[in-house]
Order: sequence, then structure tokens, then C-alpha cells
Amino acid sequence: MPAPDPVTTPATHPAPAARIDARHLLCPLPVLRLRRALQGLAPGAVVALEATDAAAVLDVPHFCAEAGHELLFSAPLPDGARRYLVRRG
Repeated sequence: MPAPDPVTTPATHPAPAARIDARHLLCPLPVLRLRRALQGLAPGAVVALEATDAAAVLDVPHFCAEAGHELLFSAPLPDGARRYLVRRG
């Protein structure tokens, strides 16, 4: 497993098992890609999602709460995207 990137992943969280670049994709595509990635992983695995869609700020936490996943981290990136770390429930 790769080491976490200290700028975009806090040291307290594991390195993601999968990364999704959903920049420039509009709702609902970022969450749909996140759901697909999580389905293929074991419980406890972490996925990193990077999205520019403003709706993702609401959609990702809502999806996690509804689907039983844990939103570990959310922070803006220098390029205007936002990074989310989600642990599969």
C-alpha cells in the first residue's frame, strides 16, 4: 500500500486502496464512481475521491450516512478540487 501524501491525506488516516479523480464531473457522477469503487473493496478499505463538483460537499457525506460508510476526511485541494477519504462500512 502506498504511503499517504502528507498534503492531501492526514498522517492519522491510512493510504487509500483506490483513488478516484472525478474532477469536472457533475452530480451524481462523483458519488456513483465512489459507490462503484467501494463495492469492489473489503470492509474497512479506504477510497480517496477528488471532485470539483460543488454538490459533492453535500452528496458525499449524505451517501456515506445512507450507505453505512465513514467519511474520514474532507479538505480543499490547491487546484480547487476537494479531497474526500471514505472508509467502506
